[in-house]
Amino acid sequence: MRRRNFLSLPAVALAPSNDLDSAVRRETRSLDAEVSLYARNLETGTSYGLRENGRVRTASTIKLPIMAAVFDKVAKGELRWNQMLRLRDEDKVSGSGVLHEFSAGLRLPLRDVVNVMIVVSDNTATNLVLDLIKADAVNTFLDAQGLKQTRSMRKVRGDGTQLKAPSGWSKAGLMEENKRFGIGSSTPFEMVTVLERLEKGQVVNAESSRAMIAILKRQQYKDGIGRHLGETPVASKSGSLDALRSDVGIAYTPKGRVAMAITVDGLKQIDESQDNPGLLLIARLAQILCRGLTGVL
Repeated sequence: MRRRNFLSLPAVALAPSNDLDSAVRRETRSLDAEVSLYARNLETGTSYGLRENGRVRTASTIKLPIMAAVFDKVAKGELRWNQMLRLRDEDKVSGSGVLHEFSAGLRLPLRDVVNVMIVVSDNTATNLVLDLIKADAVNTFLDAQGLKQTRSMRKVRGDGTQLKAPSGWSKAGLMEENKRFGIGSSTPFEMVTVLERLEKGQVVNAESSRAMIAILKRQQYKDGIGRHLGETPVASKSGSLDALRSDVGIAYTPKGRVAMAITVDGLKQIDESQDNPGLLLIARLAQILCRGLTGVL
């Protein structure tokens, strides 16, 4: 099927319908947790937000800005995609990813490390990247983008009972008021800003933006935003903690591209399954947002 060219549509900012607001609020009341979200139709500019400017714990969605900071350094000639990173036993952390299963001494090109940091949300790969560029450099990049609420705080400690001592702090991460955010903070509005700029080719440069979108499309955790969207392509990055599920991404719907960031925090029970109530809520909200912002509701 030939896909319609949505880029020719006028970018007129419109207000979301009351039906969308009612549908979102009704859905959020179905779960005892705090929901923060923002979504924007990238064709029309129509947007909808709920606590969109409040800071949230990012969990692994902070890996998206970390990736962008690496692309920026490569574009500036400060890093090379083919430079090799050596994996040591002390680098390995538990949780998502595969590198902790590999033998110490393995050497990997930076490009591969960044790819697995996103595609399988590899925690060990994330720490290798932060050891290379430092969390403060990520925040310097974000400052240049005007994203003051999005901060990389520190390296990943791991998962469950196998937590390592926190390390790799940024200046922001050492601030007492930021300790509650864990590895990163952001707002739904700022995460959607990153996604929109990527889609428009405005992060680092057009080539880098296209490459990052391609990596996000290969990201393998599609049980949030992409769960109920059928064959709709999705470029996304998810995150999870014991009491939190989050997902940020772009849904390429037949009626237009919708960028969104959804965080569900304060979940009352630990559930590591794909049917975690937070994931199920994100999936339903993503479907509602896509329909509401493209005029289906």
